[in-house]
Amino acid sequence: MRTLRNFLFCAALLVSALSPACARECVPQVRDGWVRLLPGGMPMQAGFGRIENHCAMPATIVGARSAMHGSAELHETKIVDGVSRMRAVPELRIGPDDAAVLKPGGLHLMLMDPRTPLQPGSRIAVEFTLGDGRKLLGEFVVRNAGD
Repeated sequence: MRTLRNFLFCAALLVSALSPACARECVPQVRDGWVRLLPGGMPMQAGFGRIENHCAMPATIVGARSAMHGSAELHETKIVDGVSRMRAVPELRIGPDDAAVLKPGGLHLMLMDPRTPLQPGSRIAVEFTLGDGRKLLGEFVVRNAGD
């Protein structure tokens, strides 16, 4: 009887660990986030870093916002017919145990219309919205363009 009870207990733990409710508790994380400060008070900045998903389920980012900016969006720069073109990325899927790399000349975060002047060393909180409604909070440190 004790062996059966132990087996059922272990089976219940396994089922709960694999359930969607447990998977929902795992949230991707922003690592090494930084924002390039452009000279001349430009009304936009670009953010870079890594968004790592160490969860068992994929995560899809469907939006971004920052209290310090009028708007925030994921964008991607590509060379098309020899011309650099930037487009908004409506959603970004990050597979299990994968990462999205935000880097100059590629996928990046566009922060537009800063509400206050930014200085090197300032920290910008960005809230990403996931497709299932959960939120992911990331921090980005402001750097000069040449740093």
